[in-house]
Amino acid sequence: MKKDELKGHISMTTANMMWGLMSPISKMVLITSIITPFIIVEIRIIGAAILFWIASIFTKREHVSPPDLLKLFFAAMLGVLFNQGLFTIGLGMTSPVDASIITTSTPILTMIIAAIYLKEPITSKKVSGIFLGASGALLLIVSNQNIGGTTHNSNIWGDTVCLVAELSFALYLVLFKQLISRYSPITLMKWMFTYAAICITPFSFQNMTQLEWLSLEPNTWYGLSFILLGSTFVSYLLSPIGQRHLRPTVVSMYCYVQPIIASCVAVYWGMDSFNLLKIIAVICVFSGVFLVTRSKSRADLEAEVN
Repeated sequence: MKKDELKGHISMTTANMMWGLMSPISKMVLITSIITPFIIVEIRIIGAAILFWIASIFTKREHVSPPDLLKLFFAAMLGVLFNQGLFTIGLGMTSPVDASIITTSTPILTMIIAAIYLKEPITSKKVSGIFLGASGALLLIVSNQNIGGTTHNSNIWGDTVCLVAELSFALYLVLFKQLISRYSPITLMKWMFTYAAICITPFSFQNMTQLEWLSLEPNTWYGLSFILLGSTFVSYLLSPIGQRHLRPTVVSMYCYVQPIIASCVAVYWGMDSFNLLKIIAVICVFSGVFLVTRSKSRADLEAEVN
């Protein structure tokens, strides 16, 4: 494995571990306080925009051409605003089980879009890897949810909105791979979160000003701090590194790490326990990631022909 590829794998593993931790921590914040899911989205987008601008002060300034600034606007809409905002809206309309299951569609959507737009081959090894990873993720999700207690909350419109959110992220991974390779992660995220913050502020101003911040409990502050710093700032700082050095389908496969981390946290907090089903699920996830990583890219096939 090349050094750049290893850097990409480490970056995506760490980023998705952070995103996986966000799920149980967000639940803790939502249960114990007056924070709503939409407020969490607002804090993530506006807070991250501020943090990335602060971080840019301590890094080398990069000039971004006007055409690329326009592209970054659309990247922000797909990769940040639509993905986070629509998924949160959809989650409020449907059951957590449905929303979690729909997230497993991201690698499949990414593979299809990459095949159409980047002419990436759909190989048997890649399909097998995605199937294995999705199977493992679904096993974890189903084993961690009380389906009988949540099925009645299912909603076709909520499911559709969640699916559009995943489609949005898949499009972002494929369409903007070359753009992401041209600039540093801080420059990219500074502009992307700025665009997203500008778009969301008119809808979030009233929520943010009316919230009684001083009445929030310490655990809520700790949870929000981790969501902003770890699951947003650090994760989105690392994500472009993975996108730069790995194929879009490989990057998307790492979303299957998130339910593994959420399950580990649930076990550690005494809310769940490991069993044979979970062990099989973890093996399936990492086997799937390995298979997709080892599948041949378009460049590999062209090199063989030549």
